[in-house]
Amino acid sequence: MSATAERTLVTYTATEGVAVIELTNPPANTYCYEMMRQLDEAILQARFDDDVHVLLLRGSGDKFFSAGAEISMLNSVTPQFKYYFCLHANETLTRLEQTPKLVIAALNGHTVGGGLEIALACDLRIAKRGAGRVGLPEVNLGVLPGTGGTQRLARALPKNKAIELMVEGKLINFEEAEALGLINYIYEPENYWEQVLAFAKTFCPPNKAAKAVGRIKRSVQSGAEVSFSESLAIERELQQILFQSEDAKEGIAAYVDKRTAKFTGR
Repeated sequence: MSATAERTLVTYTATEGVAVIELTNPPANTYCYEMMRQLDEAILQARFDDDVHVLLLRGSGDKFFSAGAEISMLNSVTPQFKYYFCLHANETLTRLEQTPKLVIAALNGHTVGGGLEIALACDLRIAKRGAGRVGLPEVNLGVLPGTGGTQRLARALPKNKAIELMVEGKLINFEEAEALGLINYIYEPENYWEQVLAFAKTFCPPNKAAKAVGRIKRSVQSGAEVSFSESLAIERELQQILFQSEDAKEGIAAYVDKRTAKFTGR
């Protein structure tokens, strides 16, 4: 573990309302405990920065978003550490999923195993055409996708299809994943990153009421975990918060005045 402690495995930059979080561990951007800790810190930094409205995750390089956990690391630690590692990773991805700001995964390459589990904790997934495959092949290692994969994939796809992909350890290309609804958009390789960044900025002020975007995300994510009556209560509470915002006043006034609203994120 000491060998990875000094490395920068997650980089963070924020500009024009978008926090770019990059997984940086060539060649496959595999993660270890230290990367998850750094990812957790980056998520918290973005969450509490009032100037950040969208989180954008990507992998460094051109071939991988992430190939998941470092197998060599898992092979060298005790079962107790493996359990603690999965627990910590689950807490990090739950924090990402519950952050009241839109989270977009830019799948610039292969997104498999724990890499797909990270992407599943994001709200939207945009892939580069022809650049890779996705899947949860952990069954081939004699284990299950243990960082929320079994649960999030079964919520993203019909249950029988999710089970099929996991028990067969099947990898599918981005185009097949889009057809299943697992990926939202596929962009062409030319200017891929510029297109993704431009898309992310459309959810920032003055284009969108960023607080409303974040609360829509939070209402869906939190509401999916409770009963319908409780989810409606969550929706009402979040709506009440938004009714008191400057952006709600601007949006309603702009509609009445028949003009384009100019949101501030407040």
